Amino acid sequence: MSYDKKYRERAVEYRLEGHTLAETSKVFKVGTTTLKKWVKQHKATGDLSKKPLKRSPKKICPEKLTEYLRSHPDAYQSEIAEAFECSQSAVSQAMKKHKITRKKRQSDTESKIQ
Repeated sequence: MSYDKKYRERAVEYRLEGHTLAETSKVFKVGTTTLKKWVKQHKATGDLSKKPLKRSPKKICPEKLTEYLRSHPDAYQSEIAEAFECSQSAVSQAMKKHKITRKKRQSDTESKIQ
């Protein structure tokens, strides 16, 4: 759950006025662990703004993935993951996102035999 910056500031001020952690938790209906983090952040930086999320860039370029799959049609996802230096689930997600399937399709003659 996300709390407003002013709400966090009021809770930290209340705690720093000398109230116990349990009292502050009860009054502001916030967990004690969260309050400890807020107080620690306030003492370290003096600010209670949220930290921006750090996301790593996507590792798999769709053009490179399709090119790799054309040149290695029988490669396992684990082999593809090694080639792109990422996890197997990242390969699976990239293939799903770009609608790349690996199922072998039966030709018309094979389907008539069965």
